[in-house]
Amino acid sequence: MVPRPRKPRWWVYLLRCRDGTLYAGATNDVDRRLAAHAAGRGARYTRSRLPVKLVWKEPARDRGAALSREARLKRLRRSEKLRLVRGGRPGQPPGRAPSAGASRL
Repeated sequence: MVPRPRKPRWWVYLLRCRDGTLYAGATNDVDRRLAAHAAGRGARYTRSRLPVKLVWKEPARDRGAALSREARLKRLRRSEKLRLVRGGRPGQPPGRAPSAGASRL
């Protein structure tokens, strides 16, 4: 019997806010978290910038990895975050293949 790959339990994501800013977060349920943001029960930052749209997400192996990745995302320049949204990696020359596991939405 071939073991099935486990569905990632934790995710790191980027939201695009109404004012064009990007918000980074981590969650174990992307749909529930996005609904909370949309209802004004998400992060304080996004409450005054509704509506928000999920533009990128990436699986993480566990909570610690997700929170660590979120912290690194928050330190990126806007241009690097936008490169992720377009399918690249920060610090990677344009035109390279997207990272495995990351998805542009």
